[in-house]
Amino acid sequence: MRWLEHRVPPPLLALLLGWAMHASAAGSPALPWPRAVAWPLMALLVLAGLACDLSGLWRFLRARTTINPLRPQNSSALVTGGIYRLTRNPMYLGLALLLSAWAVHLQTAWPWAGPLAFVAYITRFQILPEERALRARFGSDYQAYCERVRRWL
Repeated sequence: MRWLEHRVPPPLLALLLGWAMHASAAGSPALPWPRAVAWPLMALLVLAGLACDLSGLWRFLRARTTINPLRPQNSSALVTGGIYRLTRNPMYLGLALLLSAWAVHLQTAWPWAGPLAFVAYITRFQILPEERALRARFGSDYQAYCERVRRWL
């Protein structure tokens, strides 16, 4: 299954899963959330997701390293500051949070498989191969970083 590694851009995967979540909502058991809970929760998830995505992107741009998730071997700097002190994958975390907001909005059970599928797929086919590439590129500095900061949260 290594041929799937670094093949699907994570934002495209999130869009495809978002569409699948919407399609699956029609036949799914309802999970009605009171409006007083659903709207603030969606807003919190969207804001947190965008904050993770944008702060991670900003750190990469500031370090002048690649933002292309399909080519981690092209990294020119090990980014460990800012949000990268809390999570090694803030942009993927941000997409997972946005998918979770979408699941809250859809108010049915089956769409919740979307964020779970995203985390599973991204971990196996994106993050683990990225970690191999970064370990090869940055050696003990990257290993020490992995020991300090969790993969997701």
